[in-house]
Amino acid sequence: MHVTPLTWIVTILVILGLFVFDFYAHVRKPHAPSLRESGFWSAVFIGLAVVFGVVVFAIWGPTYGGEYFAGYVTEKALSVDNLFVFVIIMSTFAVPREYQQKVLTIGIVLALVMRGAFIAVGAAAINAYSWVFYLFGAFLIYTAIKLIREHGDEVEHEKERENRIVSLVRKVYPTTDEYHGDKLFTRIDGKRFATPMLLALAAIGFTDILFALDSIPAIYGLTSEPYLVFTANAFALMGLRQLFFLIGGLLERLVYLSYGLSVILAFIGVKLVLHALHENTLSFVNGGEHVAVPEISTWLSLGVIVGVLVVTTVASLLKTRSEKADLT
Repeated sequence: MHVTPLTWIVTILVILGLFVFDFYAHVRKPHAPSLRESGFWSAVFIGLAVVFGVVVFAIWGPTYGGEYFAGYVTEKALSVDNLFVFVIIMSTFAVPREYQQKVLTIGIVLALVMRGAFIAVGAAAINAYSWVFYLFGAFLIYTAIKLIREHGDEVEHEKERENRIVSLVRKVYPTTDEYHGDKLFTRIDGKRFATPMLLALAAIGFTDILFALDSIPAIYGLTSEPYLVFTANAFALMGLRQLFFLIGGLLERLVYLSYGLSVILAFIGVKLVLHALHENTLSFVNGGEHVAVPEISTWLSLGVIVGVLVVTTVASLLKTRSEKADLT
């Protein structure tokens, strides 16, 4: 896939322009968005992602188009899982609803910057060492097992993490327990204090790093093209703020989402290991020769990912509906 520097520059500028537009049009003035506003803009950003995928199809062909859509769907599913943690953070720090948009927007921009750095490092590592796919695959399988083992204890794990972050911030900067509008810092009796808004942003920023560690190896298991990795991540993050307000109540009903994501991550992990064996250069594996193993196609990957997400969502909604009926 040949992507010119001009294409990279134009793409990055357009993506940054969309984030700037979103901030000045919806976030600059604090307010709690309505379901109608959230639903409309969620549809707009998903539509833009689909249009971009069609452009990839038209310019670079169905193989790369399929890789983009597989990456986008995976990253979007992982982003929805991020929303669970964002809900916990907003609740823990009691962020007023009208200021939650600003926290989410800054957190999403931080996530894009961090993932951009991880994408660059991942691309350099893959180009230099093909055995990196072994590490990515093993890490994703480990993450899948970890997700299953920690299912049901997400709140406890996240609160422990937030307590450590708060303790660290308070060691280097005095903090106040009260919000002062949407300010990150305030002055009390002439002394400068950090507000809970800064603590919430610090928690989201640290969480973004952890999520990037999962998402970047996952998408590199679906495409090795940095351009597709970056754009799939960018479009998956775009509209995440609106999705937070749109499906906030629905998140509690997706009780099997972690299981579905575990299956997807394990599947991609196995795909990476098979690819690593196919491209093997390690002397202690088959004498440094390529191993004749089947490779999983992009379209099969896309089918498995979409299928798992559909089954997970339907099963979750049926489960919670049944429990609700039993209570009534």
